[in-house]
Order: sequence, then C-alpha cells, then structure tokens
Amino acid sequence: MALMGATLVGCSSGGGSGSGGGDAANNLDGVGPITYVQGKDNSNVVRPIIDKWNAAHPDQVVTFKEQSDQADQQHDDLVQHFQAKDANYDVVDVDVVWTAEFAAKGWLQPLKDSLAVDTSLLLKPTIATATYNNTLYAAPQTSDGGLLYYRKDLVPTPPTTWADMMKDCSIATQNGIGCYAGQYAKYEGLTVNVSEAINTAGGSIVGTDGKTPTLNTPQAKAGLQNLVDAYKNGNIPADAITYQEEQGRTAFEAGQLLFMRNWPYVYNLAKTDGSSTVKDTFGVAPLPGMTGVGASTLGGHNAAISVYSAHKKTAHDFLAFLESSDTQSFFLSQGSLAPVLSSLYDDTSLQAKFPYLSTLKASISSAVPRPVTPFYPAVTKAVQDNAYAAIKGDKTVDQALTDMQAAIQTASTGN
Repeated sequence: MALMGATLVGCSSGGGSGSGGGDAANNLDGVGPITYVQGKDNSNVVRPIIDKWNAAHPDQVVTFKEQSDQADQQHDDLVQHFQAKDANYDVVDVDVVWTAEFAAKGWLQPLKDSLAVDTSLLLKPTIATATYNNTLYAAPQTSDGGLLYYRKDLVPTPPTTWADMMKDCSIATQNGIGCYAGQYAKYEGLTVNVSEAINTAGGSIVGTDGKTPTLNTPQAKAGLQNLVDAYKNGNIPADAITYQEEQGRTAFEAGQLLFMRNWPYVYNLAKTDGSSTVKDTFGVAPLPGMTGVGASTLGGHNAAISVYSAHKKTAHDFLAFLESSDTQSFFLSQGSLAPVLSSLYDDTSLQAKFPYLSTLKASISSAVPRPVTPFYPAVTKAVQDNAYAAIKGDKTVDQALTDMQAAIQTASTGN
C-alpha cells in the first residue's frame, strides 16, 4: 500500500544533510516515552504489538498516532511534522518510496554506529528500500509484492500470461461479473500498476540511475497499451478507474471480480471478513506476464527514527522489536503482511496456514522497485497524470508516454 506525495519541496535539508550531523547527532542515548506514527491499522496489528512492548517497558511507553488510510495524506502529514521539527513524531512508518526523499532532506536518523540495525537475516530487496546513498535510514518492517487473487471455483488453473487472463474474461462475462481489476484511481497505486505493466512487457520507467526516463520504447508502449485496451473493451470494469486497494478488495470479496491484483494483506481479510463471499473459493497466484510470471512492483513499509526525536535509544530498541521474529510472525498471522525475515517464508507451520508464502517470497525476491530518487513525488505524479489520461481515453498511449517522459525529465533535474 503506497504513497502519492502532493508537491515536491526543495531538497534542502530540514536538519542537516542526512550524513549524521546537525539534529542527527543529538539525543543518541535518549531513553523515554516515544510516539509511533503509522497509517490506519486496518488489520489490528499495531495496537497489540504496542501493548506487548508497553507491558515489558513501562518506563518507555509507546503511544500510537494513527493516521488516515490514504497514503498521500500520510506522506503530507509526515512532511508537515518534519518541517516543524516536531519531536513528538519519534518513529514513523514510511512507504519504501519515501526513504530517499526524507533522507535527502535530513529528516531520518542514519542507522549506524550506536543506532545500527542488524540486517543480516532480512530479505535483500527490503534492505535496499531502506537505504539511500549507501546508508541505512530505516528498518525494514513489512514487505510487499503484488499477487493475483482469482476465483478458483470458476478458474481452477490460474492464467500465467496476460493474454491467457484476457481470454478467461469470457468466463467472467458468462457469470455476470467483472473480469480483472487492479488499482487505477489517480494515486500511488496507479504508479504501482503501471510500473508492473511496463516492467512486465520488458520496459522501464527510468534507467538504472533512477532519474533518466526510458519510456520511449516499444516495450513501455506495449505495457501501457495492455491496460488501455483492457479498460476500453471492458475486461477491466468501468468503475475500476476509481479503485484503490480497498475498493478492489471489497469488490472481490463481494464476488464481483474474477481476478484482482492486490497486496498480501487482502488474504487474511478475504478469509475472515463476515461479508466476504469468497472465503473458500479464491486462490492466489503470481501476477501473469507476457510469457510467464510478471514483474511485481516492490512494496512495503519501513520504520524510521526522526532526527528530531529526544529518545533515540528507545526508538532504536523499538525498531529491533518490530523486526523480531515474534513481531514479524504476528504481522503475518494477524494481518497477512509480508515479513522481512527470510526464514519465516520457509517455516512449514506458516506455509500450512498461508499457502501463498512461497509465491510471495518469489514475488518479492524478483520484484522491481519504483524509482529511487529524492524527486519521487514529482516522478510518480508524472506517471499518474498521464497513465490515467491514457486509460480513460483522454490521451493516446503515444502522447501519454511522451508527456510522461518530458515531465519525469523535468522532475529529475529538480526544476
């Protein structure tokens, strides 16, 4: 579940360069109560673990500051409090694409020296999401990879290619339901879905430098064209243009979709929600690609310490608690959130409860990250504005990609 930042403020630091000077040098041994800031706790995973922490640390109580369930609002709330140098936002939950932006502005505490975090047992892609300029700025907390949820009562064998899934849409028509939906509203989820479509087709949004746009290719065009064609011919239902994660989940649980692209968190809810009509009739598979498994966008959330926190030692210990095996297992069992500990994916007892674990581990291990750039909010806005226009039919695919390329070029120069 991801971000869309509104406007990009300049990259000047609010508290040092992010190298460990300025505010980052203060309160390294500070111990005391802290506040943990995260988006809406839909699956009730945050409060129980904080209760567990508080029972064991009565002199270092953690207070939960719950944000909204809208990623753009979460992002902007963090920006406002960082800019105000608010010491009350001690540990903050950051989407994986926010790390570079926040670190470049000097808002995140470098996790080194006395505040170093052990990453030796974590999935390697999750470490990369928490790193900027070769320095760790956050502790990987949960990961994410896109999965295909499907109605196994209607499609016993899930499609492995995009073309096969489109052919299966005739089954949806026969049953009077929509065929396939992802997240196509104009927000960060659209960037995720468009990235997957383009990467799956062999294209890319930016080059390996994370800045240079690479959208003027047949592969990028083929990827976006797949979404545009599916929406135009109805294989992607008309109302899916309004879907974020929760709208898609609700539609799938109500039996209104044959296929749905979403994150692992949906699994537990679809199995347990009283309103879910698909508890026993859905399966999970890898995202379909052009000739086989598609390219998921790497998602997830990390926990970071604010440079303005007065109690950084406590904050550091809380990060270690979030990465512990017990906490990671609870995230999975309670919220079907993807763990960052590699060993949990090979735990036979967890595999029995969550049969999709091996699929998810493969998805995360081979996932493609979104651009790692301090200018990410402007880059993702360029993707969203133009892809949305193309899917709706307001722009041709060629024009959308041309405009996207130009906007990303401008954003990446900091103009």
